[in-house]
Amino acid sequence: MNRARRLGTLQLGAALAVLAVSAFPVQAQSCQMSADLDDATRAAIRTAGQRYFDLAAKGDAAGLQQNATASLASDFAGLESTVKDRQHDLAGAQVTPRPFFLLEAEGPAPTPHAEFFCGVFGKNGQTSGSAAFVFDNLPAGKYAVVILDATSPTARSSFSLILQQVGNDWKLSGLYIKPAQLAGHDSDWMVARAREYKTKGQLHNAWFSYLAARSLISPLPFMSTAASDKLYDESQALQPADLPSEGKTADLVAGNTTYKLTAVFPQAVGNDLDLIVRYQAADVSNTHAAYDSNVAVIKAVVAKYPEVREAFAGVVARAVDPSGRDYGTLMAMKDVR
Repeated sequence: MNRARRLGTLQLGAALAVLAVSAFPVQAQSCQMSADLDDATRAAIRTAGQRYFDLAAKGDAAGLQQNATASLASDFAGLESTVKDRQHDLAGAQVTPRPFFLLEAEGPAPTPHAEFFCGVFGKNGQTSGSAAFVFDNLPAGKYAVVILDATSPTARSSFSLILQQVGNDWKLSGLYIKPAQLAGHDSDWMVARAREYKTKGQLHNAWFSYLAARSLISPLPFMSTAASDKLYDESQALQPADLPSEGKTADLVAGNTTYKLTAVFPQAVGNDLDLIVRYQAADVSNTHAAYDSNVAVIKAVVAKYPEVREAFAGVVARAVDPSGRDYGTLMAMKDVR
């Protein structure tokens, strides 16, 4: 099976730097596990990772920006917002580090697209401790992927850092904070629900539950493990043809209007698990019109997929205009008629 279909790819840009690993020496790219490194290198990366976690837990976005690579520091708004939004989940957290990856890429030009592998792979693919990454436009350099599991009084989260070596320092070049639970439920719970929905013939609910499980089990969208590969294999046959996927929109008819859906996925909103529906809109500046469209989309989605009443507490419709601006409306499922 082509593992590239299992992973998202990370595009180069100011907000996030990228990395890659490879099993092919001809591409001058390599990966080392943390256990394979000398003590000084391992300690330097671990220390940097803990320092950046401590800054995020304090909500010190300015401190993070001062320790970021030049490209990330110049466009820091997105990361600053992430830290601000999730700081309360990190404060007072007990942190458990995972084994990390040291990645090195050489070459005069970025690699347009690369799929790389770390650790030991067997005849059936990945094994415990291995990982695969897919990246676009990879520049030369040394990178480290550091993942910390954080448990606080309010949440369980994965705190993932992309570090780039600049001189003798390990600079911040990417940061991801993901919940380990959605509405109080972990990946195993979501898998159990997916299998239950499949047995009941609720294939859309089953697909949404698998999406949630896959998101929870992998701390990074461009990383796969043996566990995430297993979920991918188990869920792919259930992917509905009438939902948007791989950049393709799906039509939703509501009255005399056909809306172009761009994404439909589960997400925690407060303590509830809701269904998020994104769709294309010409303009969202008229909020009254955008609200009316959102309500129409919500009602049409529930009418088309009535099984979602059982799985979700509500539906959020988000109208997105060509500039990326959006306007969202949440409707509790009990109010959808």
